[in-house]
Amino acid sequence: MTRLRPVALTAGAGGTLVLVGGTKVYQAIVKRIAARNFERVNDGDYEALLASCAPDVHHRFGGRHALGGERHDREALRRWFERLGRVAPDLTLTIRDIWVEGGPWNTYVIVRWDNHEQLPDGSPYSNHGVHVVHMRWLRIVDIDANEDSQAVADSMPVRAAAGIEEALAPPIVS
Repeated sequence: MTRLRPVALTAGAGGTLVLVGGTKVYQAIVKRIAARNFERVNDGDYEALLASCAPDVHHRFGGRHALGGERHDREALRRWFERLGRVAPDLTLTIRDIWVEGGPWNTYVIVRWDNHEQLPDGSPYSNHGVHVVHMRWLRIVDIDANEDSQAVADSMPVRAAAGIEEALAPPIVS
């Protein structure tokens, strides 16, 4: 049986930081954080997620629609998440896989997910995608959301016809 030592950072030769206890423990912690952040999106708990973002977080969501575009700060990302909650209130992301690479100073997280919901007109909506998240010292600095942007764009007029006018709004960018 392998014993895991606590994870800690200590100064190594030349003042470099060394991860004591191995990166596998750290990566397991980050994997759990990533899963919890996806649960927060499903629950509409955006503030807790935003608290883990750097002030100058970069967020990219592909496509030319109300959710598309790029944001370069936490406040714009807050407005984007609030719009997401209004435009897609039944959004439920189901995680298929999470991979974590790197140490606390330079961490990459890849999350593969599916989404199945019913649009306001009763028609089914499905999408799948991959988020690539870059973290430094447990702060999210970059989120690159890759999904079927055409499926998202095609759903926006249906959402707007049901009274969600914001579904046709221009993207939130900064």
